[in-house]
Amino acid sequence: MIDHRDVSQPRNRRRHSEPGKPEGDSRSPARRDRDRIIYTSAFRRLVYVTQVASPDHAHVFHNRLTHSLQVAQVGRALAEKLVETQQQAADALGGIDPDVVEAACLAHDLGHPPFGHTAEEELNNQTQESIGGFEGNAQSFRIVTKLAFKSEEGGLDLTRATLSATLKYPWLRNQNKAKRDKWGAYESELDDFTFARALGSKSVFSPTPEARIMDWADDVTYSVHDMEDFYRAGRLPMDLLAQRKDAALRRFFDDVYRRNSSKADFYLRPDLEEVFGSLLAGFWRADEPYSGTKEQRSSLRRTTSHLIHRFIDAVSIDEKDQSIAINEEQKKEVAILKELTWTYVIEAPALALQREGQKRIIGCLLDTYKSASRAKKNLSLFSPYYREQIDCTDSEEQRERIVVDLIAGMTEPQALESYAQLMGVRPSSTLQEIVR
Repeated sequence: MIDHRDVSQPRNRRRHSEPGKPEGDSRSPARRDRDRIIYTSAFRRLVYVTQVASPDHAHVFHNRLTHSLQVAQVGRALAEKLVETQQQAADALGGIDPDVVEAACLAHDLGHPPFGHTAEEELNNQTQESIGGFEGNAQSFRIVTKLAFKSEEGGLDLTRATLSATLKYPWLRNQNKAKRDKWGAYESELDDFTFARALGSKSVFSPTPEARIMDWADDVTYSVHDMEDFYRAGRLPMDLLAQRKDAALRRFFDDVYRRNSSKADFYLRPDLEEVFGSLLAGFWRADEPYSGTKEQRSSLRRTTSHLIHRFIDAVSIDEKDQSIAINEEQKKEVAILKELTWTYVIEAPALALQREGQKRIIGCLLDTYKSASRAKKNLSLFSPYYREQIDCTDSEEQRERIVVDLIAGMTEPQALESYAQLMGVRPSSTLQEIVR
């Protein structure tokens, strides 16, 4: 049996330090990884980064920090279940360590810029030609390997197993022709990427089992808790859908298949309609809009709890194929729950208009800081750390990547405040110190 806490195992090796641990430190290598992630400023800033709707609108909404904590809880529970029920199969996969999964879950959203996917798309569109684009997952990997500090050398020096588990998309840009818009690391982190991927897998594009668990935990948490948030906020007509109101269901599914019509691998409409109907009949008890009564609140909690357990139980280890297997019915259920948020929230006119404004903010910040990075007299726009980084390079490409690091590492209040100052809308105090 493989001892996943044995520091002599290759999966527990670190790239920049010996695999041992400080005297008196009883934590496993992966537990130390988890703690290093929790104590970074990159993790703390997620409290001010949007999940779907800004948490400033109401405390009911999840932000990236609360989402990450819940993903970590689900991921850990799932890993512990597999180790407990299929220990030999887990060993045959090369090991499933709940600490590794939890650490990867906590790290998975570190690279999300302010305003989430809106800014991610804008930064990518604006930098594709110059520096090879921007991707939130690749930015997360860059943070844990280079930008977050454990020491002056930079990076958290995580174990190979944890680094590998963070790679939801274990390839570089344009390597995987089937997913050109997603990748897991930039060329600038190629050495760290190569070190992480040395853990091995059956396919060059296959995530490790622990990365697969992290990814499913993310999907589960996102689908269930976004549904909870927006039903409570009055945005999801779950009462109409649960009562099988034909007009509401037809409009919803028409929108789902309008949005996904170009995806060759998307589920057939009759299949998702059947799955959604069964899901509502089996789990949903609310027959009216949410008003916050005690009965509704307790019923909603029971529903989300049951769904989380259902989706955890959907995962097993396929001993024949030696892979993580997810029940197809539950995959369909998670897929259709995600579509609720797209139809009734993300593509709603109010949020669509807000996204256009957020794109302008990101574009303005990018243009301003890129221009300032080219002239030493304008480096005072940058905080000391970024000024040092820019001052140490003559490469235009590296300067732009540093500027992207700055913007992607802002909280949403920082981005809004910086934009307001640039527009002259709200001049800051001359004594105000910006620390990043």
